Amino acid sequence: MRACILIIEDDVPSLTLAKYLLEAAGHSTLAATDGLQGATLAMTARVDLVMCDLHIPVMNGFEVLARLRSTRNWPRVPMIAVTASSMAGAREKILAAGFDGYISKPITPETFVAQIEEFLASNPPRDPT
Repeated sequence: MRACILIIEDDVPSLTLAKYLLEAAGHSTLAATDGLQGATLAMTARVDLVMCDLHIPVMNGFEVLARLRSTRNWPRVPMIAVTASSMAGAREKILAAGFDGYISKPITPETFVAQIEEFLASNPPRDPT
């Protein structure tokens, strides 16, 4: 199952690690370091899943989610929040906002790809044609 995954992350080491792990597993990646750039890429590129940090510049992750979900012609793909927030109720708030899932940072390299592929399994990559 090869997928195109958009990673919206402003922390370069986190972005680099996620790209490396996903590409080593056979997926292609696109990257954005701020919310506006990420939302634009999500709307113009053919992506199968969006991973989005919540605390990013220009537009935060919740704003990216709202913009994409409100765009009529945007094909609905899984959106996964990735954040270091460990406050009580954070997971519930993230899911209630409309994210399809949540991964806490720092990511665990040994399980990260499997976590992402679980979301892809419920929404298989689209045919690139």
